[in-house]
Amino acid sequence: MKRALVIDDEPLARMVVLEYLQAFNDQIEVMQECNDGFEGLKAIHQYQPDLIFLDVQMPKINGFEMLELVENQPSVIFTTAFDEYAIKAFEAHAVDYLLKPFSKDRFNKAVEKYLAQSPSVKPAKQTEELLEAVSQSPAQHERIVVKTGTKVKIIPVSDVIYLQADDDYVSVFTQEGSYLKNKTMNFFEQTLDPRYFVRVHRSYMVAIQQITRIDPYEKDSHLAILKSGAKIPVSKTGYVKLKQVLGI
Repeated sequence: MKRALVIDDEPLARMVVLEYLQAFNDQIEVMQECNDGFEGLKAIHQYQPDLIFLDVQMPKINGFEMLELVENQPSVIFTTAFDEYAIKAFEAHAVDYLLKPFSKDRFNKAVEKYLAQSPSVKPAKQTEELLEAVSQSPAQHERIVVKTGTKVKIIPVSDVIYLQADDDYVSVFTQEGSYLKNKTMNFFEQTLDPRYFVRVHRSYMVAIQQITRIDPYEKDSHLAILKSGAKIPVSKTGYVKLKQVLGI
């Protein structure tokens, strides 16, 4: 028996999924309904489901942001309407996606596709690739969602001072403190607006508006002095990028 969750902020949409799932009640058991991403995160941690039916456009945190915070990612069938970036990502990497409103026949095909998947399919890898593809959407560039213990924090990109590589994570520094995000510096270099953020070093990326001055340092390197007082190393390549952006 496969364990499933239904995560959607619309009660009617959850009801439709539950009704359609009755045809598969000998194969899929719904453990819980969740009406937002916060509830979804808690339920995923509690039940470790095999499959989730997930809406993307939800209040607080959207479906993609919720998935970024899940450690052991289940298979996902999206139940939503979204932009072109997401559609391309769904087609390439999701089990399936259902554009609302969807018919019972279309729903059945999505579930049957999931049940027919080879045991060798790795849901976590599928979801990771999907999130990488979706990250190119402008809608995903306005904020960074992080998990601190059992809490979720939403950081507007405008609050970010700088980012620093930290093993398999990136530390996001704000005036309130630093937060770990399970992403790479390359990911942030691709998604943050290059007009406002520059990767000045292989391990550092800086918000341009936070720089007060650039001082010479050892050999061909420099130090970026930030408003916060932080001193960020700037490599030779990073210095060239900075000069281009600053027009100097």
